[in-house]
Amino acid sequence: MGEMEVPDDALYGASTQRAVLNFPISSLRFPRGFIKALGIIKKSAATANRALGLLPEDKFKAISEACSEVIEGTHDRHFVVDIFQTGSGTSTNMNANEVIANRAIEIMGGEYGDRSLVHPNDHVNMSQSSNDVIPSAIHISAVCDVMALLVPALEKLAASLDAKSQEFSSVVKSGRTHLQDATPITLGQEFSGYCTQIRKGIKRVLGAVESMKELALGGTAVGTGLNTHPKFPQLAIKEISKESGIEFREAENHFEAQGAKDACVELSGQLRVVACSMLKIADDIRWLGAGPRCNLAEIRLPEVQPGSSIMPGKVNPVICESVMMVAAQVIGNDTCVLLCGERGNLELNTMMPVMAYNLLQSIEILSNA
Repeated sequence: MGEMEVPDDALYGASTQRAVLNFPISSLRFPRGFIKALGIIKKSAATANRALGLLPEDKFKAISEACSEVIEGTHDRHFVVDIFQTGSGTSTNMNANEVIANRAIEIMGGEYGDRSLVHPNDHVNMSQSSNDVIPSAIHISAVCDVMALLVPALEKLAASLDAKSQEFSSVVKSGRTHLQDATPITLGQEFSGYCTQIRKGIKRVLGAVESMKELALGGTAVGTGLNTHPKFPQLAIKEISKESGIEFREAENHFEAQGAKDACVELSGQLRVVACSMLKIADDIRWLGAGPRCNLAEIRLPEVQPGSSIMPGKVNPVICESVMMVAAQVIGNDTCVLLCGERGNLELNTMMPVMAYNLLQSIEILSNA
Protein backbone atom coordinates (compact mmCIF):
# COMPACT_ATOMS: atom_id res chain seq x y z
CA MET A 1 0.00 0.00 0.00
CA GLY A 2 3.01 2.29 -0.17
CA GLU A 3 5.05 4.12 2.43
CA MET A 4 3.52 5.59 5.58
CA GLU A 5 5.00 8.33 7.76
CA VAL A 6 4.97 7.44 11.46
CA PRO A 7 5.89 9.83 14.32
CA ASP A 8 9.51 9.41 15.40
CA ASP A 9 8.63 8.65 19.01
CA ALA A 10 5.80 6.21 18.22
CA LEU A 11 6.16 2.57 19.22
CA TYR A 12 3.50 1.64 16.67
CA GLY A 13 4.15 1.28 12.95
CA ALA A 14 2.63 1.75 9.52
CA SER A 15 -0.45 -0.45 10.02
CA THR A 16 -1.48 1.51 13.10
CA GLN A 17 -0.80 4.88 11.49
CA ARG A 18 -2.86 3.88 8.46
CA ALA A 19 -5.76 3.03 10.81
CA VAL A 20 -5.39 6.38 12.57
CA LEU A 21 -5.78 8.13 9.22
CA ASN A 22 -8.62 5.87 8.09
CA PHE A 23 -10.74 6.28 11.23
CA PRO A 24 -10.61 9.89 12.52
CA ILE A 25 -14.09 9.49 13.98
CA SER A 26 -14.11 10.06 17.74
CA SER A 27 -12.01 10.51 20.85
CA LEU A 28 -13.03 7.04 22.09
CA ARG A 29 -10.25 4.52 22.66
CA PHE A 30 -10.08 1.09 24.26
CA PRO A 31 -9.89 1.36 28.07
CA ARG A 32 -7.00 0.26 30.27
CA GLY A 33 -8.50 -3.14 31.04
CA PHE A 34 -8.74 -4.08 27.38
CA ILE A 35 -5.15 -3.04 26.63
CA LYS A 36 -4.01 -5.02 29.66
CA ALA A 37 -5.89 -8.06 28.32
CA LEU A 38 -4.09 -7.72 24.98
CA GLY A 39 -0.77 -7.68 26.82
CA ILE A 40 -1.75 -10.81 28.75
CA ILE A 41 -2.75 -12.60 25.54
CA LYS A 42 0.46 -11.69 23.69
CA LYS A 43 2.67 -12.65 26.62
CA SER A 44 0.85 -15.95 27.10
CA ALA A 45 1.04 -16.70 23.38
CA ALA A 46 4.79 -16.06 23.39
CA THR A 47 5.21 -18.39 26.37
CA ALA A 48 3.21 -21.12 24.63
CA ASN A 49 5.10 -20.70 21.36
CA ARG A 50 8.43 -20.93 23.15
CA ALA A 51 7.30 -24.11 24.94
CA LEU A 52 6.33 -25.58 21.57
CA GLY A 53 9.76 -24.77 20.13
CA LEU A 54 8.35 -22.19 17.72
CA LEU A 55 9.78 -18.99 19.19
CA PRO A 56 13.53 -18.59 19.86
CA GLU A 57 14.56 -17.83 23.42
CA ASP A 58 16.02 -14.37 22.75
CA LYS A 59 12.90 -13.19 20.93
CA PHE A 60 10.69 -14.70 23.63
CA LYS A 61 12.47 -12.84 26.42
CA ALA A 62 12.25 -9.50 24.65
CA ILE A 63 8.59 -9.98 23.66
CA SER A 64 7.69 -11.15 27.16
CA GLU A 65 9.31 -8.10 28.76
CA ALA A 66 7.56 -5.77 26.31
CA CYS A 67 4.22 -7.48 27.03
CA SER A 68 4.74 -7.05 30.77
CA GLU A 69 5.14 -3.32 30.19
CA VAL A 70 1.90 -3.27 28.19
CA ILE A 71 0.15 -5.13 31.01
CA GLU A 72 1.43 -2.54 33.50
CA GLY A 73 0.20 0.36 31.34
CA THR A 74 3.62 1.76 30.45
CA HIS A 75 2.75 2.19 26.76
CA ASP A 76 -0.94 3.09 26.85
CA ARG A 77 -0.37 6.34 24.96
CA HIS A 78 0.75 4.33 21.93
CA PHE A 79 -2.64 2.58 21.61
CA VAL A 80 -4.16 5.20 19.36
CA VAL A 81 -6.78 3.55 17.13
CA ASP A 82 -10.38 4.76 17.32
CA ILE A 83 -13.12 2.46 18.61
CA PHE A 84 -14.96 2.98 15.31
CA GLN A 85 -12.66 0.97 13.05
CA THR A 86 -12.60 -2.36 11.27
CA GLY A 87 -15.28 -4.54 12.83
CA SER A 88 -12.90 -7.36 13.71
CA GLY A 89 -10.63 -5.05 15.70
CA THR A 90 -7.73 -5.96 13.40
CA SER A 91 -6.35 -2.41 13.59
CA THR A 92 -6.10 -2.63 17.38
CA ASN A 93 -4.56 -6.09 17.25
CA MET A 94 -1.93 -4.75 14.83
CA ASN A 95 -1.46 -1.72 17.09
CA ALA A 96 -0.59 -4.13 19.91
CA ASN A 97 1.64 -6.27 17.67
CA GLU A 98 3.61 -3.24 16.46
CA VAL A 99 4.00 -1.66 19.90
CA ILE A 100 5.22 -4.93 21.41
CA ALA A 101 7.49 -5.71 18.45
CA ASN A 102 9.18 -2.30 18.43
CA ARG A 103 9.65 -2.31 22.19
CA ALA A 104 11.08 -5.86 21.98
CA ILE A 105 13.44 -4.72 19.21
CA GLU A 106 14.57 -1.86 21.45
CA ILE A 107 15.15 -4.28 24.33
CA MET A 108 17.31 -6.41 22.01
CA GLY A 109 19.40 -3.36 21.11
CA GLY A 110 17.93 -2.76 17.66
CA GLU A 111 16.13 0.16 16.06
CA TYR A 112 12.38 0.49 15.63
CA GLY A 113 11.15 -1.33 12.55
CA ASP A 114 14.00 -3.85 12.35
CA ARG A 115 11.79 -6.83 11.65
CA SER A 116 14.76 -9.16 11.32
CA LEU A 117 14.89 -9.06 15.13
CA VAL A 118 11.17 -9.16 15.98
CA HIS A 119 8.34 -9.16 13.46
CA PRO A 120 4.88 -7.96 14.60
CA ASN A 121 3.08 -10.69 12.64
CA ASP A 122 5.55 -13.57 12.48
CA HIS A 123 6.64 -13.38 16.12
CA VAL A 124 4.28 -11.29 18.30
CA ASN A 125 1.14 -12.54 16.50
CA MET A 126 2.43 -16.09 16.03
CA SER A 127 -0.34 -18.74 16.26
CA GLN A 128 -2.98 -16.00 16.47
CA SER A 129 -5.42 -13.99 14.38
CA SER A 130 -7.27 -10.78 15.16
CA ASN A 131 -10.36 -12.95 14.86
CA ASP A 132 -9.52 -14.95 17.98
CA VAL A 133 -7.42 -12.35 19.84
CA ILE A 134 -10.04 -9.58 19.99
CA PRO A 135 -12.90 -11.85 21.19
CA SER A 136 -10.56 -13.26 23.83
CA ALA A 137 -9.50 -9.77 24.95
CA ILE A 138 -13.16 -8.76 25.32
CA HIS A 139 -13.85 -11.77 27.53
CA ILE A 140 -10.70 -11.42 29.64
CA SER A 141 -11.11 -7.69 30.26
CA ALA A 142 -14.83 -7.98 31.04
CA VAL A 143 -14.41 -10.90 33.45
CA CYS A 144 -11.46 -9.25 35.22
CA ASP A 145 -13.34 -5.95 35.60
CA VAL A 146 -16.50 -7.66 36.84
CA MET A 147 -14.60 -9.62 39.47
CA ALA A 148 -12.24 -6.83 40.55
CA LEU A 149 -14.60 -3.85 40.36
CA LEU A 150 -18.29 -4.61 39.92
CA VAL A 151 -18.90 -7.54 42.26
CA PRO A 152 -17.09 -5.92 45.24
CA ALA A 153 -19.00 -2.66 44.63
CA LEU A 154 -22.36 -4.44 44.49
CA GLU A 155 -21.53 -6.50 47.58
CA LYS A 156 -20.70 -3.28 49.43
CA LEU A 157 -23.99 -1.74 48.28
CA ALA A 158 -25.97 -4.82 49.35
CA ALA A 159 -24.30 -4.79 52.78
CA SER A 160 -25.11 -1.10 53.22
CA LEU A 161 -28.75 -1.63 52.25
CA ASP A 162 -28.94 -4.61 54.61
CA ALA A 163 -27.56 -2.48 57.45
CA LYS A 164 -30.19 0.18 56.78
CA SER A 165 -32.86 -2.51 56.71
CA GLN A 166 -31.85 -3.56 60.22
CA GLU A 167 -31.57 0.04 61.41
CA PHE A 168 -35.05 0.89 60.13
CA SER A 169 -36.73 -2.36 61.23
CA SER A 170 -38.97 -0.63 63.80
CA VAL A 171 -39.86 2.43 61.70
CA VAL A 172 -43.49 1.92 60.67
CA LYS A 173 -44.82 3.89 57.72
CA SER A 174 -47.47 3.69 55.06
CA GLY A 175 -46.84 1.33 52.21
CA ARG A 176 -47.66 2.75 48.80
CA THR A 177 -49.02 1.26 45.60
CA HIS A 178 -49.75 3.42 42.55
CA LEU A 179 -48.06 6.19 44.59
CA GLN A 180 -51.13 6.13 46.86
CA ASP A 181 -51.29 5.17 50.54
CA ALA A 182 -51.68 1.42 51.15
CA THR A 183 -51.31 -0.88 54.18
CA PRO A 184 -48.54 -0.37 56.77
CA ILE A 185 -44.96 -1.49 56.19
CA THR A 186 -41.68 -0.82 57.95
CA LEU A 187 -38.97 1.22 56.32
CA GLY A 188 -36.70 -1.73 57.09
CA GLN A 189 -38.88 -4.04 55.02
CA GLU A 190 -38.69 -1.60 52.13
CA PHE A 191 -34.90 -1.56 52.31
CA SER A 192 -34.75 -5.36 52.60
CA GLY A 193 -36.32 -5.50 49.16
CA TYR A 194 -33.63 -3.21 47.78
CA CYS A 195 -30.90 -5.35 49.34
CA THR A 196 -32.34 -8.51 47.80
CA GLN A 197 -32.52 -6.88 44.37
CA ILE A 198 -28.79 -6.20 44.45
CA ARG A 199 -27.87 -9.64 45.81
CA LYS A 200 -29.90 -11.34 43.10
CA GLY A 201 -28.22 -9.05 40.57
CA ILE A 202 -24.81 -10.27 41.73
CA LYS A 203 -25.88 -13.88 41.18
CA ARG A 204 -27.15 -13.07 37.70
CA VAL A 205 -23.92 -11.35 36.72
CA LEU A 206 -21.77 -14.17 38.09
CA GLY A 207 -23.83 -16.67 36.11
CA ALA A 208 -23.11 -14.76 32.91
CA VAL A 209 -19.41 -14.51 33.80
CA GLU A 210 -19.10 -18.29 33.61
CA SER A 211 -19.89 -18.20 29.88
CA MET A 212 -17.40 -15.35 29.43
CA LYS A 213 -14.59 -17.54 30.77
CA GLU A 214 -14.52 -19.42 27.45
CA LEU A 215 -11.86 -17.99 25.12
CA ALA A 216 -11.74 -18.09 21.32
CA LEU A 217 -7.93 -18.14 21.28
CA GLY A 218 -6.66 -20.96 19.07
CA GLY A 219 -9.40 -20.67 16.46
CA THR A 220 -7.31 -18.24 14.34
CA ALA A 221 -9.07 -16.91 11.22
CA VAL A 222 -12.38 -18.81 11.03
CA GLY A 223 -12.33 -21.21 13.98
CA THR A 224 -10.44 -24.09 12.37
CA GLY A 225 -7.12 -23.35 14.09
CA LEU A 226 -5.31 -22.94 10.77
CA ASN A 227 -1.58 -22.10 11.18
CA THR A 228 -1.46 -22.87 14.88
CA HIS A 229 -0.10 -25.82 16.82
CA PRO A 230 -2.89 -28.05 18.19
CA LYS A 231 -1.48 -27.68 21.71
CA PHE A 232 -1.21 -23.89 21.48
CA PRO A 233 -4.64 -22.89 22.85
CA GLN A 234 -4.35 -25.15 25.88
CA LEU A 235 -0.88 -23.86 26.76
CA ALA A 236 -1.67 -20.21 26.06
CA ILE A 237 -4.93 -20.20 28.02
CA LYS A 238 -3.19 -21.86 30.96
CA GLU A 239 -0.76 -18.93 30.97
CA ILE A 240 -3.62 -16.42 30.64
CA SER A 241 -5.20 -17.95 33.73
CA LYS A 242 -1.92 -17.60 35.65
CA GLU A 243 -1.41 -13.99 34.54
CA SER A 244 -4.98 -12.92 35.29
CA GLY A 245 -5.63 -14.99 38.40
CA ILE A 246 -8.90 -16.22 36.86
CA GLU A 247 -9.47 -19.72 35.47
CA PHE A 248 -10.25 -19.33 31.78
CA ARG A 249 -10.83 -22.24 29.39
CA GLU A 250 -10.73 -22.94 25.68
CA ALA A 251 -14.00 -22.41 23.82
CA GLU A 252 -16.18 -25.49 23.60
CA ASN A 253 -16.76 -24.66 19.93
CA HIS A 254 -14.50 -22.16 18.16
CA PHE A 255 -17.02 -21.50 15.41
CA GLU A 256 -19.57 -20.33 17.97
CA ALA A 257 -16.92 -18.36 19.86
CA GLN A 258 -15.92 -16.35 16.78
CA GLY A 259 -19.10 -16.28 14.72
CA ALA A 260 -21.31 -15.23 17.65
CA LYS A 261 -20.98 -13.03 20.72
CA ASP A 262 -23.84 -14.47 22.74
CA ALA A 263 -21.85 -14.55 25.99
CA CYS A 264 -21.22 -10.79 25.71
CA VAL A 265 -24.89 -10.16 24.96
CA GLU A 266 -25.84 -12.27 27.99
CA LEU A 267 -23.49 -10.41 30.34
CA SER A 268 -24.62 -7.03 29.03
CA GLY A 269 -28.22 -8.10 29.58
CA GLN A 270 -27.52 -8.95 33.21
CA LEU A 271 -25.78 -5.59 33.65
CA ARG A 272 -28.97 -4.01 32.30
CA VAL A 273 -30.96 -5.86 34.99
CA VAL A 274 -28.63 -4.51 37.69
CA ALA A 275 -28.98 -1.03 36.19
CA CYS A 276 -32.76 -1.38 36.25
CA SER A 277 -32.61 -2.38 39.93
CA MET A 278 -30.36 0.54 40.80
CA LEU A 279 -32.59 2.97 38.91
CA LYS A 280 -35.65 1.77 40.85
CA ILE A 281 -33.84 1.96 44.19
CA ALA A 282 -32.39 5.41 43.52
CA ASP A 283 -35.74 6.75 42.32
CA ASP A 284 -37.56 5.31 45.35
CA ILE A 285 -35.06 6.92 47.72
CA ARG A 286 -35.48 10.19 45.84
CA TRP A 287 -39.27 9.97 46.33
CA LEU A 288 -38.93 9.08 50.02
CA GLY A 289 -36.70 12.10 50.55
CA ALA A 290 -38.86 14.51 48.53
CA GLY A 291 -39.73 17.72 50.36
CA PRO A 292 -38.75 18.49 53.02
CA ARG A 293 -41.93 20.52 53.74
CA CYS A 294 -44.48 19.80 51.03
CA ASN A 295 -43.91 16.16 50.03
CA LEU A 296 -43.30 12.70 51.53
CA ALA A 297 -40.14 13.64 53.44
CA GLU A 298 -39.99 10.24 55.15
CA ILE A 299 -36.21 10.16 55.06
CA ARG A 300 -33.61 12.90 54.96
CA LEU A 301 -30.79 12.46 52.46
CA PRO A 302 -27.23 13.58 53.27
CA GLU A 303 -26.38 17.08 52.09
CA VAL A 304 -23.46 16.69 49.69
CA GLN A 305 -23.60 19.94 47.69
CA PRO A 306 -25.73 23.09 47.30
CA GLY A 307 -28.76 22.44 45.13
CA SER A 308 -29.60 25.79 43.61
CA SER A 309 -28.06 29.06 42.52
CA ILE A 310 -31.34 30.93 43.09
CA MET A 311 -32.76 29.16 46.17
CA PRO A 312 -30.25 29.28 49.05
CA GLY A 313 -30.40 26.29 51.35
CA LYS A 314 -32.02 23.99 48.80
CA VAL A 315 -30.41 20.55 48.64
CA ASN A 316 -31.11 18.11 45.81
CA PRO A 317 -30.83 14.27 45.67
CA VAL A 318 -27.83 14.50 43.35
CA ILE A 319 -26.37 11.07 44.13
CA CYS A 320 -29.68 9.40 43.28
CA GLU A 321 -29.91 11.35 40.05
CA SER A 322 -26.34 10.44 39.13
CA VAL A 323 -27.11 6.74 39.66
CA MET A 324 -30.25 7.04 37.55
CA MET A 325 -28.27 8.54 34.67
CA VAL A 326 -25.70 5.75 34.95
CA ALA A 327 -28.54 3.25 34.72
CA ALA A 328 -29.90 4.97 31.62
CA GLN A 329 -26.45 4.81 29.99
CA VAL A 330 -26.06 1.11 30.80
CA ILE A 331 -29.48 0.35 29.33
CA GLY A 332 -28.48 2.25 26.18
CA ASN A 333 -25.14 0.44 26.06
CA ASP A 334 -26.99 -2.87 26.25
CA THR A 335 -29.04 -1.95 23.20
CA CYS A 336 -25.80 -1.28 21.31
CA VAL A 337 -24.30 -4.60 22.46
CA LEU A 338 -27.45 -6.42 21.38
CA LEU A 339 -27.30 -4.87 17.91
CA CYS A 340 -23.60 -5.74 17.67
CA GLY A 341 -24.34 -9.31 18.69
CA GLU A 342 -26.72 -9.63 15.76
CA ARG A 343 -23.86 -8.85 13.37
CA GLY A 344 -22.23 -12.24 13.74
CA ASN A 345 -22.36 -12.90 10.03
CA LEU A 346 -21.20 -16.42 9.16
CA GLU A 347 -17.77 -17.04 10.77
CA LEU A 348 -17.03 -13.65 12.34
CA ASN A 349 -18.72 -10.89 14.29
CA THR A 350 -17.77 -7.57 12.71
CA MET A 351 -18.86 -5.08 15.36
CA MET A 352 -16.55 -6.16 18.17
CA PRO A 353 -14.74 -2.90 19.04
CA VAL A 354 -17.89 -0.92 19.82
CA MET A 355 -19.38 -3.95 21.59
CA ALA A 356 -16.29 -4.15 23.79
CA TYR A 357 -16.32 -0.43 24.54
CA ASN A 358 -19.97 -0.38 25.61
CA LEU A 359 -19.72 -3.56 27.66
CA LEU A 360 -16.63 -2.38 29.53
CA GLN A 361 -18.08 1.09 30.07
CA SER A 362 -21.20 -0.44 31.61
CA ILE A 363 -19.08 -2.45 34.05
CA GLU A 364 -17.01 0.61 34.94
CA ILE A 365 -19.82 3.07 35.57
CA LEU A 366 -22.00 0.58 37.45
CA SER A 367 -18.99 -0.17 39.67
CA ASN A 368 -18.44 3.53 40.37
CA ALA A 369 -22.10 4.41 40.89
